[in-house]
Amino acid sequence: MPALTQMAARKILVLFGSQTGTAQDTAERIGREAKRRHFQCKVEALDSYNVAELIHEPLVVFVCATTGQGDPPDNMKNFWRFLFRKSLPPTSLCQMDYAVLGLGDSSYPKFNFIAKKLHKRLQQLGGSPLLLAALGDDQHDLGPDAVIDPWLSDLWGKILAFYPLPPGLRVIGPDVVLPPKFTFQFLEEGASEGEPCGQEEAFRDAPSELRPFPARMVSNRRVTAESHFQDVRLIAFDVAGSGIEYAAGDVVMIQPHNSPEEVQLFCSLLRLDPEQRFVLRPTESGTSLPAHLPQPCSIRHLVSHYLDIACVPRRSFFELLADFSPNELEREKLQEFSSAQGQEELYAYCNRPRRTTLEVLCDFPHTTCAIPSDYLLDLIPRIRPRAFSIASSMLAHPNRIEILLAVVRYKTSLSKPRRGLCSTWLASLEPQNDAARVPLWVKKGGLKFPASPDTPAVMIGPGTGVAPFRAAIQERVAQSQKGNYLFFGCRQKAKDFYCHAEWEAFAQKGFLTFFVAFSRDQEEKVYVQHRIRENGELVWDLVSRGGAHIYLAGNAKQMPEAVAEALKSVFQSSGGLSAPEAEEYFTDLERARRFQAETWS
Repeated sequence: MPALTQMAARKILVLFGSQTGTAQDTAERIGREAKRRHFQCKVEALDSYNVAELIHEPLVVFVCATTGQGDPPDNMKNFWRFLFRKSLPPTSLCQMDYAVLGLGDSSYPKFNFIAKKLHKRLQQLGGSPLLLAALGDDQHDLGPDAVIDPWLSDLWGKILAFYPLPPGLRVIGPDVVLPPKFTFQFLEEGASEGEPCGQEEAFRDAPSELRPFPARMVSNRRVTAESHFQDVRLIAFDVAGSGIEYAAGDVVMIQPHNSPEEVQLFCSLLRLDPEQRFVLRPTESGTSLPAHLPQPCSIRHLVSHYLDIACVPRRSFFELLADFSPNELEREKLQEFSSAQGQEELYAYCNRPRRTTLEVLCDFPHTTCAIPSDYLLDLIPRIRPRAFSIASSMLAHPNRIEILLAVVRYKTSLSKPRRGLCSTWLASLEPQNDAARVPLWVKKGGLKFPASPDTPAVMIGPGTGVAPFRAAIQERVAQSQKGNYLFFGCRQKAKDFYCHAEWEAFAQKGFLTFFVAFSRDQEEKVYVQHRIRENGELVWDLVSRGGAHIYLAGNAKQMPEAVAEALKSVFQSSGGLSAPEAEEYFTDLERARRFQAETWS
């Protein structure tokens, strides 16, 4: 039974934790639906919200993704830490009605772990759940909407039963277009565009997302054979003067740009003048201006640096686009794509072939040229920064950051190959070109390496997963730390054996022992998990007697589970443990942070 009913103000707060933008998009959808039901509604990232105010909120919907191995997204980590303080009284949220919507992927072992744990914790603190937590699944044929649509229908039924519409008001129908978040006030010629602060002023403090460091690329070297199907680069940036400091295991965030050709095409389709300058004005009091845009700003800067025209658009994009269409055929198609019944067709048109926002706009020309500029920020999300494990050590390479980058390029049913926005942009840049600066900053990563020089480190990093271990090995070698063990896997010794000369040199000096699995160099496939089993006695001795820490990095699909099973098998075959004991031993290693994983999809 909800905490507050009849007399409560019709006020709803929607808080999201989002890593890739899906949770934010869903939260904004709930916000729009709330406004259609005449609620005062605020939509905010969890870490942007003053969590101390939560005790005063009558009605809150939480939308949160689960990342990696059951981790909260970056923009809810502070909230997460606060919520699990033991000092919080069990009646903290007794005034609050709430609902939790989770977004995850059932191919991961900890499917929707954050949503499940959040739902339980809110109850422990006295909150009253309106519904059971919804668990959206990327693996479903219709994506998370297969769960979200019916759950939201039930949620609004519950909410309106306790917070009824004021007399004389009805739900605003889908035929009425809600106001935009911002309006564009275009400036006369000659008005200057806001620019980021100069380098000297900007970097008294460490660079951040709001103030990235414009790094110069100093090298851009392909480390796979020209005949190999994948183009992988070892790229180095000069960060002298930035104030950036990092340790092995940290992550560099890079803010990519759209290509000039695509920016020009977008402006042409929407009949926008790239040089036109504007300032934004919020349509509702209390709405903050986008922190990443200068004020004033040019259309070119907006499209180049802010609007993600290369992303695959979500259902909400088609819903809003349909409202602007003056063409009956285009409007009907867009409405079909945005309806619950049209999700299979939308998936086939958009998600399966990975069709971009710009390509969709090209397919609906009559609608595209009718888009009001005021709705651009409602229609198209911001370009999100990309995270890369740092593949170098400051001790070995002061004032440099290196990354191991796989250039994303693949074929779908569309004639034009799909390309990753950030990887394609970085691969295209010419080193030493002072005009081609790369905006970046550093964040703490999920891997923390042993401080003690006597603690062995067992590192398992197939493919580009080896990047953080290159940083760790360089760092430990610079500190004269031995006891470094690397399990690396790739397809072929001659084609994608990254950094092999470096591993050989460290091994010859006694700093590294490494084992390699070349999966395609023989008839049977050999992976890192096979090498772990083959060297079970060594692994068990390092872990049980040497107190070794084990680290895993790489693709999140099947590899982490296969490696975990190989380790448990070693604990049985070499350690003499039973299957349940091996399982418990592995769990104990995780709890003690002696087993750490950083994986990505």
